[in-house]
Amino acid sequence: MRVVIADDAVLLREGLIRLLTEHGHDVVAAVGDGTTLVEAIVTHRPDVSIVDVRMPPSHTDEGLRAAVEARQRVPRTPILVLSQYVEVSYADDLLATVKPGGVGGGGIGYLLKDRVAAIDEFLDALRRVAGGGTVLDPEVVGQLLVRRRRDDPLRQLTPREREVLGLMAEGRSNTAIARALVVSDGAVEKHVRNIFTKLQLPPDEEQHRRVLAVLAYLRG
Repeated sequence: MRVVIADDAVLLREGLIRLLTEHGHDVVAAVGDGTTLVEAIVTHRPDVSIVDVRMPPSHTDEGLRAAVEARQRVPRTPILVLSQYVEVSYADDLLATVKPGGVGGGGIGYLLKDRVAAIDEFLDALRRVAGGGTVLDPEVVGQLLVRRRRDDPLRQLTPREREVLGLMAEGRSNTAIARALVVSDGAVEKHVRNIFTKLQLPPDEEQHRRVLAVLAYLRG
């Protein structure tokens, strides 16, 4: 994959470059601020970009805002955001770039930096985001769920269907969900069909039903 890295921490940036290069990926740009990140994505059109939330000058949300701008200028460009902490409002902003109707597409990830230490899992998440998937850190999912309103649109889902949808939100495939729940692939497929039906997501290739179901789960 062709990758852009944006992180003002030189050690982490260089570590990511070495890790990705050793696994056969091509780092086409490595930058330390949001403005340069947007320019790099527009110029190189990478397969995926790895972006730190906090970058100069204020070290608040420059990376996230740059990622959102990049998604606007290069629609559907895959972004994997890394954060030191769970920052729910930033995760919401990033998820908002995934639009119904296939406008924004998937290709979004939000992981805590600690996950980079689990190299195989990190590289798998990066591949899934590059392939158009939505990958969210379990801790991010948990804190987003705390913000649910009382008028939960998902209240008609069964406990098992909520469990399946929660694992979908972590970016797991049906097969991986089946392994986690110790059930058959067919059982998971049935639960997924029921979820789509109850969330009123009819078959439509343009609307990425899996992504929309996850968004409904996190924003419900």
